[in-house]
Amino acid sequence: MIRALARVFARFAVLLALASVLIFLLLRAAPGNPARVALGVSASDEDVAKLSAALGLDRPLLVQYLDWIAGLLGGDFGTSLVSQENITPLVWDRAQVSLILVGLAMTLSLVIAVPVGTWLAYRHGKPDAAVLSGLVQLGIAVPSFLLAVVLVAIFAVHLGWLPAGGWLPPEYGFAGFLARLGLPVVALALVQAAILTRYVRSAVLEVIEQDYVRTARASGYTQLQALGRHGLRNATLPVLTVAGVQLATLVASAVVIERVFVLPGLSSMLLDAVNSRDLPTVQSLVMVLVFFTLAVTLCVDLAYRFIDPRLRRGKVVRAS
Repeated sequence: MIRALARVFARFAVLLALASVLIFLLLRAAPGNPARVALGVSASDEDVAKLSAALGLDRPLLVQYLDWIAGLLGGDFGTSLVSQENITPLVWDRAQVSLILVGLAMTLSLVIAVPVGTWLAYRHGKPDAAVLSGLVQLGIAVPSFLLAVVLVAIFAVHLGWLPAGGWLPPEYGFAGFLARLGLPVVALALVQAAILTRYVRSAVLEVIEQDYVRTARASGYTQLQALGRHGLRNATLPVLTVAGVQLATLVASAVVIERVFVLPGLSSMLLDAVNSRDLPTVQSLVMVLVFFTLAVTLCVDLAYRFIDPRLRRGKVVRAS
């Protein structure tokens, strides 16, 4: 067990290191001098050289990379080329917004998807399940930004129940904080819930056909009892994988939602940095997002070993 966990963490560290090298080299391969972009095309060569020296852009690539990594490990995300300010406090503030938004959206989507998907599997072939499956398919087809616009039009503009956007930290009023998060969380969660519902339904349908569920029913359990007692744990494994992938992609999906609802998250900050060609900011933000994605994968691997005792004993080898 300890050796298996060591392999999981070692793979996480290696992938993170490789990702950092790739990010650093790809951004350096982009045409143009970042210092000249920051100062403008009318800046003199002398001013560009001074800024390049101040930011360390004239040093060897290996030195720049090691300085960047050392800063990240110490919690320093670098200095913005545009504002010439340390971006570390801004990254932490924006990360808080994105993590709250994504965390609440993923939680809500699972709360919806697990019972609805289980019910669709249980009622497979019945008229009510067919209608509900149609609604789920519609939810998959509707993009989150369109759903966000519809929600704003109904609940903010027409009914006036919730604010149309903005961000209020919880320490300045918890009710206002929840009110401003309501629509963006629902807009993100409903689409993800529709996707996850299909996977939950498929996983539960597969489990229902297994011999151990039939044996449990022959022992006197109802189908729901047999499923709850013996089947859901096995159905959790494929759903967990999909949920991990969806959680990682939610950060990228949140770009449009953050724009629609004027939320100061990481994704909108990254988009602004790309537009202004702020190389240090883009570099650090992409690394933060890669770290989040790999951390989600790591958590899924650990959860697999917690849920499935065969993996803890090393008797099952799962393809990555």
